[in-house]
This record gives sequence, C-alpha cells and structure tokens, in this order.
Amino acid sequence: MAKKEKDVQETKGAEKKNDVARKNTKQDKNKKPNWFVRQGRKIKETFSELKRVTWPTFGKALKATGVVLVIVLIFTVIVTGINYGLSELLDLMVSTGA
Repeated sequence: MAKKEKDVQETKGAEKKNDVARKNTKQDKNKKPNWFVRQGRKIKETFSELKRVTWPTFGKALKATGVVLVIVLIFTVIVTGINYGLSELLDLMVSTGA
C-alpha cells in the first residue's frame, strides 16, 4: 500500500514539473522582441518588398495620369449637369407654388 502511495506522489511531482516546464515554454513563445527591433524588422521588410516592385515607365505613368484626369473631368461635368438640372427643377417648383 505504501508503495502505491509513493508512486502516486512521484507521479504528481513529475506532473507539476511538466506543468512548470510547459508554462516556461509558453512564456518564451509569448515574449515579444523589443518594440524598436520589431519596427526595424518592418522597415527592412518594406524596403525588400519595394525592391521587388516593377515600377512603370515615365510614359506609362503619364498616360495613366491623363486617363484619370479625363475621367474626373467627365464625371465633374455629369455631376454639375445633374446639380444644375435639379436646382432649376426646384426653382420651377418654388416659383409656380407647387
């Protein structure tokens, strides 16, 4: 009987040691590097990504800029026309007393 109790106590002691070891490994995994180290790593990764980017030529960039400006101009004319039409309609409704 005493031997069984001794085995049980030894097993409990071993389980406690395993729990402590698990907690230490969890704490090591959760421990983050210094804030400056993390920010430095992000900056290095950003520059390495920017080296991989295929940048457009000056002509392509100029052409894309022109397309954007033309589309903005077209939508400006459309929105201005709708605004003018609705304001005239409102003036007509107010002047007739409807």
